[in-house]
Amino acid sequence: MKTVKCNLCGSDDYRLVYSMPDARYSADEWFYVVECTRCGLGFVNPRPTQSEMSRYYPSLFYDYFDEERTYHQSRYAAESKFLLDVASDDHLLLDLGCANGDFPRFMQELGWTVEGVEISSHSKPISDFKVYREEFHAIPVDEPRYDAVTAWAVLEHVHDPKAYFKKAGRVLKKGGIFVFLVTNFKSLSSRCLYLEDVPRHLYFFTEETVTKYLEEAGLTLIRKECGNRIYSMHPVNWLRYFVYRFSKKREMEWRDIQFAAAYGADKRRGSWDRWTKGLHFFGSHPLYSVDRLLMPLYERYQLLAGKYGIVTYVAKRG
Repeated sequence: MKTVKCNLCGSDDYRLVYSMPDARYSADEWFYVVECTRCGLGFVNPRPTQSEMSRYYPSLFYDYFDEERTYHQSRYAAESKFLLDVASDDHLLLDLGCANGDFPRFMQELGWTVEGVEISSHSKPISDFKVYREEFHAIPVDEPRYDAVTAWAVLEHVHDPKAYFKKAGRVLKKGGIFVFLVTNFKSLSSRCLYLEDVPRHLYFFTEETVTKYLEEAGLTLIRKECGNRIYSMHPVNWLRYFVYRFSKKREMEWRDIQFAAAYGADKRRGSWDRWTKGLHFFGSHPLYSVDRLLMPLYERYQLLAGKYGIVTYVAKRG
């Protein structure tokens, strides 16, 4: 574990936002999410070193991309729409964090030439297009080459996002675009509901911090979309949060939602057993039941108000 300064402004002045364990793989390991008091960037501090990160990405992490193929195809179609306005005859794409290579292959079918970046040894081998197996900022390309660089839910995972932004600015052609999806640190889901995938998520962005990164990279923000067309971040426990905030006069802590986390994590039950225990669970937790019943309405409000937990940004090199 290593204590770090703010990646954006270099400050070592920060405040604690919340603490939580690795809810996915290692519940006995706890991490702290802090916010830089100077620029507002959120980050895990202290955090696992680069060499320690591989144990937080077991091979089953990449099984996700082979599940629910219909969903993923619709996701790739939604992602591809952000590239429709690229004015180039070459259409050369570099996809960061390409995992098993499925999104670049989708773009190949649309006529694009594609390359990828993927550092994990647990992802599947790719032989049908060029893949760089080092960090993006270290790949042996440092001149304007690409019409588009994409990073779908990638920048929150890297140890040095500033290096990624600056590299994107250098390898894009004039008029090229950098399209990236990240979580929204100003949303209730990211900031208060413990829905970030810590410690795989190391950084948490707002539009203000994204704009500063882009300016330093020579890129201009031209579009943002706050929504769930690609990934979703359902605001589970939103009602409980407000009850604790305004009735109990304190912030909701990780321990306050353990009953729900334990129920959701138990996938070993048979369908009948799960159904009967589910009825008992919801009957025993009426607040949680109302929370889930009304959650679609609150999620709709987040979408309409631009306060959803997922944002896609499009930046352009002038």
